[in-house]
Amino acid sequence: MWDVFLSYSRGDVERVRLLVRALRDGGLTVFTDETGVASFAGISDTIRRELGRSKALLAYYSAAYPEREACQWELTTAYLAGLEEGDPRRRVMVVNPEPTTGHIHPVELRDARHASADDPAGLVADVREHVARLARPMTLRERGSGQGRFRAPEPHPGFVGRLSELWRVHSALHAHAAPLTVGRSATRTVQIRGMAGIGKTLLAEEYAFRFEAAYPGGVFRLDGRDYDASLRACGLSGRAPSLSPYFDAVGEPFLWIVDGTPEGAPLRTIAAMAASHPLGHTVFTLRSRAYPALGAPVDLGPLDDRHARQLVGGDGALAEAVDGHPLALALLGRALQAGHRAQDLYDRLHARGGSLLDTLAGDDVTAAVVHDVDTADAKDVLRCAAALHPLPVTTEDVGRVLAAVDQVPRVVAGRRAGNGIAELRTRSLLTPAAEAARGCAGGDRWSLHPVTLHAWHQHDPAPARTEALRRAALRTLCGHREPVTLALPGSRREALVSAAPSESERMAAFDIQVELVTRIGVQELAPGTGSLREALSSLKSLIDFTRSTLHTYSIRLEQGRAGSTDTVQNLAYVLVNDTIRPFTATWHPRLAAYEARRPADVAPLDHELGWPQASDMRADLAALREPLRRIAEGLAEISGADFGTAAAR
Repeated sequence: MWDVFLSYSRGDVERVRLLVRALRDGGLTVFTDETGVASFAGISDTIRRELGRSKALLAYYSAAYPEREACQWELTTAYLAGLEEGDPRRRVMVVNPEPTTGHIHPVELRDARHASADDPAGLVADVREHVARLARPMTLRERGSGQGRFRAPEPHPGFVGRLSELWRVHSALHAHAAPLTVGRSATRTVQIRGMAGIGKTLLAEEYAFRFEAAYPGGVFRLDGRDYDASLRACGLSGRAPSLSPYFDAVGEPFLWIVDGTPEGAPLRTIAAMAASHPLGHTVFTLRSRAYPALGAPVDLGPLDDRHARQLVGGDGALAEAVDGHPLALALLGRALQAGHRAQDLYDRLHARGGSLLDTLAGDDVTAAVVHDVDTADAKDVLRCAAALHPLPVTTEDVGRVLAAVDQVPRVVAGRRAGNGIAELRTRSLLTPAAEAARGCAGGDRWSLHPVTLHAWHQHDPAPARTEALRRAALRTLCGHREPVTLALPGSRREALVSAAPSESERMAAFDIQVELVTRIGVQELAPGTGSLREALSSLKSLIDFTRSTLHTYSIRLEQGRAGSTDTVQNLAYVLVNDTIRPFTATWHPRLAAYEARRPADVAPLDHELGWPQASDMRADLAALREPLRRIAEGLAEISGADFGTAAAR
C-alpha cells in the first residue's frame, strides 16, 4: 500500500524528483510513474491498480498539469473516490508551485489550502498528517460496472480547452450535496447551451466518459428530438412514474443525457424528459436560452485562441477566421492533415459560392447553424448584423434600417428590431459585444459569430432582401456610428473607419468650445490692460483642460491627416500642439526671466508694464485670436452649438 500516489506533468519531472526524495526521507511510501502515459485513452492497468493501492493522490498542480489528460484522469479518479466517501478532498492533496490558483480545477481544490513546494519540511508534515487519518486505500469504481445500456464513448481527440466547463457541469450536478455552500437546493439538472457546432454534445459525452465512476447506476444518452424511440433503444419504455421501479431496483446514481432538445418546445415538454427518479442526474444540451428554470446553465462560447490554434496545427489565421468554433476548426484541422495548404483553405472559406465547411464535412452542416431562424424579424436582424459585421449591431441600428427600407414609423421598426434581437439572442446566434461583456457602456451591442455569417450566406432564403438591407444599412448608419478600428482579414493591419461624431465627441467638443471662447486669446486683451502672466497661465490651463476632457470621454489626442475632415481629436491636437504650445514655449521662459529680476518693493503688474518685450508678446497674443477662432468654429460644427463663436469674430 502506498501513502501517496504522486500525479504530475511530465514537464515537471525534475522538480518532482526533489519532492519525491523529501517525501521518502520523511518516511512516506510514494508511487511515481516514471515511464509516463502516452495519452488519455492509453491509461495503463498499472496506473489504475496503483491508484487503488494508494491512500491519497498528491497533485503537483503546475500550470501545465491541467493540459495533460493522463493527469486529469488520475485526479478525477481520486476526486470521485473521495466524493463517494463524502468529501472529494479526502483523497486529493495539492501542491501548487504557481503564484496564483486560477488554473486549479475543480473549485473545491482551488479553495482548499495548498502545500508549498518551497517548504519541503512543512509539506512532508502536512502529507503525513493527512494520510495518517486514512486507514485504507481509496476505493475505485470500475468503468462500465453500471446498469445502464449506454456505454460512454472513448475520449475525443478534439476535446480541448473545456476543462473549466467540464468541472462546472459536475459541480452543478452535485451542488445538492452542499446546499449551504452553493446557497440553494439544487435540482441535479444542468443545461449545456450554445450555438450549433460549439461542442455541447462533445462536452456531455466527455463528461460521461471521465465521470462515469460517479454514476454506477449507468449512463443513458437519449435523443431529445426522438425521445421515445431512444428510450426504447436503451431497453426502457414509458415515462415517469413507470421507470421508477427499474431505478428503485438499481439503487445507484445514474446519468441521464438528453441531447438536442427540440427548439421552441414548451418548458413542460422538455422538463418531462429529465430523469424521473431521485437518483438521476440530468444533462440537457440545447441552443435555446429560453428555459432558465430548466436547470443550472453552462454556456459554451468559442475556444480561446491557444486551444483554437491547437486544432488547426497552430495556424492563427484559420483559428481567427472561424473565431474558435470547434466544429469548423475540426473540419479545417482534418483538411490540413490531409495535405491542404492553409492559405488555400483560408481563401476558399471566404469565397462566394458553396461552403468550404459543407464540402469538408461531406454534408450540409451549415444549415444546422441557422435553420431555426424562423421569423421575419429575426431574419432581418440577422441580415443587418451580417451587413455590419464585424461591427456590433444595436436595436437602434436595425430600427433605422428597417424604417428606411419598409417606410414604417421608427417606433414600429424599433419594436421589430427588438423582437428579432431577442429571438436571435435566445437562439444563441447573437452574443454580447466584447465591450458590453466587459461592463463598458452600451449594453445593447450584439456580435455575430463568423461561422453564423458564413452559414447565413449559404442559406439566406431572400438574397434580394438582404441586399436592400445592406445598402440601407450603409446609407442610413454612416452618420450614426462611432469610429471603429478594424483588423483587415489576412493582413492584420488596422484601418480606421471614419464616421460622424459620436455623442461622446459632441459633448467633448462642446466642453472644450465653451472653455476656449472664454479665455484670453479669443477674447481681446487691450493694450495696457490685463496681465501677461495671467494670459500665459490661462492658456496653459486650457491645455490641461483639453487633455482632461478627452480623457473623461475616452477620446485620444490625434493629429489629423492632410485633407481629412476635422474631428474633435485633431482639433484638440491643433489647439494644444500647433497653437498654444509654441506660444507658451516662446514667451514663458522670457517672461519668467524678467520676473526673476523684480525688485521687492515693486508690484508684479507694475514690473510687467516696464518689460521692453511686453508689446511684442501682446502682438503675438493678438495673433492667436484667428487660429483659436477657427478651432472654436470647428468645435461648434461638431457640438452643434454656436455658443461664443459670433463674439469671437
